[in-house]
Amino acid sequence: MARIAFHLEIADGKRDAYREKHENVPDALESAYLESDAGLETYSVFEKDGHVFGFMEVEDPGAIQKVMQESEAQAEWAEEMEGITLESDDSWMDEVYRMV
Repeated sequence: MARIAFHLEIADGKRDAYREKHENVPDALESAYLESDAGLETYSVFEKDGHVFGFMEVEDPGAIQKVMQESEAQAEWAEEMEGITLESDDSWMDEVYRMV
């Protein structure tokens, strides 16, 4: 099981908009992730003071990356989030420690 994490920043004054969008994540976006061949087990998003930390556990990171890059639902979500989140390099964070 691979664990993936990422960091985003919310644009100034857009924190409420960010949280509101996540109250109603589109079913099509959730389906794109859940119905992929990635074997998604967990996908959580945390936010504090405009910093967003995302975490997921997947069987196939390449398959989840394909959803992120190629799915229509993800592209539509990115359009909805435009101006709410700041540009990022879309890179995943390196895991440096884990306690089991």
